[in-house]
Amino acid sequence: MHKTAMVALVLTLGGGMAFAEGDAKAGKKVFKKCKACHSLKEGQNKVGPTLYGVLGAEAGAVEGFRYSSALQEAGIVWDDEALSAFLSKPKAFVPGTSMAFPGLKKQDQIDDLLAYLQSEQSEQ
Repeated sequence: MHKTAMVALVLTLGGGMAFAEGDAKAGKKVFKKCKACHSLKEGQNKVGPTLYGVLGAEAGAVEGFRYSSALQEAGIVWDDEALSAFLSKPKAFVPGTSMAFPGLKKQDQIDDLLAYLQSEQSEQ
C-alpha cells in the first residue's frame, strides 16, 4: 500500500491524534537518544529538524530544514501510528530517508517517547 493511502486509511479509521499511552517521564529519558540530532525548540534545527509541534504535522515540512526527497514526498502526517512505525524502523517506513538512526527496538520505549513528545507539545 502506498504511504499516502496508508496514512489516509489510518486517519479515516480514527488514528488521528489519539497518541499512544506511555510514561512521559520515562520518555524524557528515551529522548536523550534523539537530542543529539533533534531539538524541541521552535526553529532550532540541528542535524535533524526541530521536533517542535511534530505531533499532527506533515512530514518534511519544517521550515529551514533540508529533507530527503523521500520524506518530503511521503505524504505522512505524524500521528501515533506513523511516528511509532518510523521510530521503530525509519528506513523501512520511509525508504530513502536520510535519518541515520536505526530505530528503537522496544515498543514501550516508543510509547514513552510519544507520551513525552505529547506532554512537551501540550506545554508549547
